[in-house]
Amino acid sequence: MAHSWRYLKADGSEVVPLPDEATISDFPTQGEAESWIGEVWRDLLAQGVDAVTLVSDGVVVYGPMSLHPVE
Repeated sequence: MAHSWRYLKADGSEVVPLPDEATISDFPTQGEAESWIGEVWRDLLAQGVDAVTLVSDGVVVYGPMSLHPVE
C-alpha cells in the first residue's frame, strides 16, 4: 500500500503547483508518511499549504488536517 499526501488550500482546493517539499509523494507505510509530514509541515505552511489529507491507494485515510497551529 502506497501512502501519499494531498496538499490543500484553506478553501479545500488542491495546491498547484506543489511546494518543493511535496516532491516526495509515496511512502511505504502510514507511519513513514506521518513522520515526514511532522518534519516538513512548517515549510509546507509557509509555501501556502493550509491542510493535508493522507491517502492510501486512492482511499482517504484521514483529513483534511490543518497545518495551522492551534491558538
